Amino acid sequence: MRMKQLTGELSVSDQIMPADMQAIKDAGFRAIVCNRPDGEGPDQPTFAQIEKAAGKLGIDALYVPIVSGKLADADIAVFDAALAKLPGPVLAYCRTGTRSATLWSLEQSGKRSLADILSATKAAGYDMGGIVRRIVNGGMTPTDTGGASYEVVIVGAGAGGIAAAASLKSRKPGLEIAIIDPADIHYYQPGWTMVGGGIFAAEETSRTMGSLIPKDVHWIKAAVAAFEPENNAIILEGCRVVKYGRLIVCPGIKLDWDSVEGLVETLGQNGVTSNYRYDLAPYTWQLVERMKQGRAIFTQPPMPIKCAGAPQKAMYLSGDAWHRRGVLDNIDIEFNTAGGVLFGVKDYVPALMEYVKKYDASLNFFHNLIAIDGAAQKAWFDVSKPDTPVERVEMEFDMMHVCPPQTAPDFIRVSALADAAGWIDVDQATLRHKTYDNIWSLGDVMNAPNAKTMAAARIQAPVVAENIIADMRGGNPVAQYNGYGSCPLTVERGKIVLAEFGYGGVLLPSFPKVVIDGTKATRAAWFLKEKILPPVYWKGMLKGREWLAKPEKIAVE
Repeated sequence: MRMKQLTGELSVSDQIMPADMQAIKDAGFRAIVCNRPDGEGPDQPTFAQIEKAAGKLGIDALYVPIVSGKLADADIAVFDAALAKLPGPVLAYCRTGTRSATLWSLEQSGKRSLADILSATKAAGYDMGGIVRRIVNGGMTPTDTGGASYEVVIVGAGAGGIAAAASLKSRKPGLEIAIIDPADIHYYQPGWTMVGGGIFAAEETSRTMGSLIPKDVHWIKAAVAAFEPENNAIILEGCRVVKYGRLIVCPGIKLDWDSVEGLVETLGQNGVTSNYRYDLAPYTWQLVERMKQGRAIFTQPPMPIKCAGAPQKAMYLSGDAWHRRGVLDNIDIEFNTAGGVLFGVKDYVPALMEYVKKYDASLNFFHNLIAIDGAAQKAWFDVSKPDTPVERVEMEFDMMHVCPPQTAPDFIRVSALADAAGWIDVDQATLRHKTYDNIWSLGDVMNAPNAKTMAAARIQAPVVAENIIADMRGGNPVAQYNGYGSCPLTVERGKIVLAEFGYGGVLLPSFPKVVIDGTKATRAAWFLKEKILPPVYWKGMLKGREWLAKPEKIAVE
């Protein structure tokens, strides 16, 4: 007998025996549901035997038998009624526990998100991937087998998704492509740091989605619920099915605001802000303008996060503004990072440290934000220094800029496309999925060890496009991604340290040193960030014009 918890009120198990009843009672269970019909196996006790043993110990028992492979819609209602009737916690069992886990998954449809259901069953060792359509369909047997079908389907209409569609169209104009994304607005997220620094207006960083999706690309305005890679199918919320010949997965990253206790309740007030949200970036600048004295804390969570330099960009631009106003001496700047270094590529650290000293900022390494009390303006950090017990410290603040913890989206983490950590599992050079050879991924959601930046997606999109076209022609991958990412670190208004690097921290500068020396703060890099990169994004990258993004060819031996 192996009892596996799905919720605090329900666990499932393989076949139990009358002799197991005391252990079941000792584990705290007050009721049992049998989902295995009598007579399935020669070594199987009857339900009457189980019920008798349970009764002796005061445990309720119900018989809800399910024939293997024949779970009817009506069975779900019976199971739901059984759970409502019995005192909890309940242990449901069958031969292996799979039928019981399946019943629970379908019974929970509409009560929990698909991702929560799949996550709970996966953690218990049960794969519910084969019934996702039914879960999405309210637990009932679906009738939609997939009416819409496209040569290429792209999940996500962010920077990576639209750029990939545009790059494909530039190579093969007649290609039937569909992009799936429920959002109405598309954002130029690298601009939000500049909004928080008082340089850009928030409105400059947004466009309507419909104005950006390439001509003749179908826009399916819906959310993805699950993938069926064995069937080349995507299940949308509402149980619509979309079929594909080839699939590109790039829905971005999930900002997990809820993982920090008290954060959601105080964002946008009490001096708590974040440039990681469109509506909050202007509040950052309001706080900076108003602040004359006190403590300003800037946080960075454990990696991976998108744009790893963004938390310290907020610090530098704020420090610069206070320096220019002559109030910096009255402000205590604290940079609290869960990591152990200021920046992951050491070549850029000396230039950054000059500004840390200029703004007299305290670098607090291994400090991970755990909770905030906005009204009291207090925050708590777990300090996890190597070979040292974790210590929780309390800090007061007058202003706090928070970078939220980040994960892959829920529907990605529980899918068959994800690795053990929840990211899309790709070959880091070709960006092709390691298991399903008609699936590719780019952007923040995949597991290649590169910096998660818009600049990385700008290089990745043509690589994916080249390799998909090559695959359509029956050939092998022809383009490879070298891990390029760029992080323009805005260290003051008018100067930037332009970090450009690839896999392993190898420097990959786009310009000769005499034009822009990325290891130093330069005005040329600021001009690039402020004036050049936004139109490169809107008019180049999203239009299939691969400026500074020519795919690197795979060498043929």
